[in-house]
Amino acid sequence: MKMNVSLSNIEISKEVKIAVNKVLDSRRFILGTETRKFEERFAKLCGVKYAACVNSGTAALFLTLKGLGIKKNDEVILPSLSYIATCSPVTMLEAKPKFVDVDKENYTIDPSKIEEQITKKTRGIIPVHLYGHPANMNKINKIAKDNSLFVLEDAAQAHGAKYNNKPVGSLGDAACFSFYPSKNLTVCGDGGIMVSNNLDLVKKVKMLRDHGRTDKYLHNILGYNFRFNEIQAAIGNVLLKKLQKNNASRRKIAKIYDKKLNSKIKIPKINKWATPVYHMYTIQTKSRDDLQKFLKKHNISTGIHYPIPIHKQPVYKKFNKNKLPITEEIANSTLSIPIFPNLPSIQQKYVIDSINKYFESS
Repeated sequence: MKMNVSLSNIEISKEVKIAVNKVLDSRRFILGTETRKFEERFAKLCGVKYAACVNSGTAALFLTLKGLGIKKNDEVILPSLSYIATCSPVTMLEAKPKFVDVDKENYTIDPSKIEEQITKKTRGIIPVHLYGHPANMNKINKIAKDNSLFVLEDAAQAHGAKYNNKPVGSLGDAACFSFYPSKNLTVCGDGGIMVSNNLDLVKKVKMLRDHGRTDKYLHNILGYNFRFNEIQAAIGNVLLKKLQKNNASRRKIAKIYDKKLNSKIKIPKINKWATPVYHMYTIQTKSRDDLQKFLKKHNISTGIHYPIPIHKQPVYKKFNKNKLPITEEIANSTLSIPIFPNLPSIQQKYVIDSINKYFESS
């Protein structure tokens, strides 16, 4: 029997609707009590002191990089296997991205390839905790310290993940998260946050997000309109309470996939120091495209993250010839299959049975 299975899903509870209506009744919509509460709670989740909400994960990266002093002709090291928003803020500040290949097992930036990209112009490293699996931060931080570089975690897919039992978000100089609808923690729209123990940096980001002002009509620096809104903060405050439970559900589903999927598939590799949160459960197979078509016929939604690495994008054509063999191999062979906290057992079984059927008949 066929059934429809989504790749991801947002559960909109009665509590969320009540929280939204409370904001509507308050008539306070921008950077108010709900936002401050959300910043405090999210900073606590990450094990840091401060946070600044903005209108997207991209804006969080952009403003944090600007706050860190990135300027024209500076260089920032980052992986190409990510969404373009990891890189575009670097380019917007007229700095130069230096692309590094990834680890073939966990898909995050390969620390052994970083040092060869460091020059006198290098200012920092942006590791991406891809699909909710932490990058190897001890090695990355040592390289950064030895070369006087900042580390800015792109944790857009890793809300609640841990590295050596330490929360993602507390492992570098600062970290940025996205609350896009498909994320482990969403605000039902675009939204983002940066977190850090550096109070001066957070203050700078808060000024930059709000036209550079320190008072209603006092503007100390040139800033932007990247403010967060109260409705989304209220949603975030409700859903944040459920994050750890939801992440545990994702890990439970992942273990079922690990155990029951056909052995011809390469399942996600989890390093011993990682507590992942499975933003995506991404399998690897040379039959990726055919498998995706097969699953589509069975009404199972899937995703390819990411079919065109950043260095191969038309907008970055001067980097198109960069040699990143593992990145390109992964881009050509990975497929994300349905995983979300309330994915019914019957749908989990349907996904597994359908995938196994494909490989048994091929």
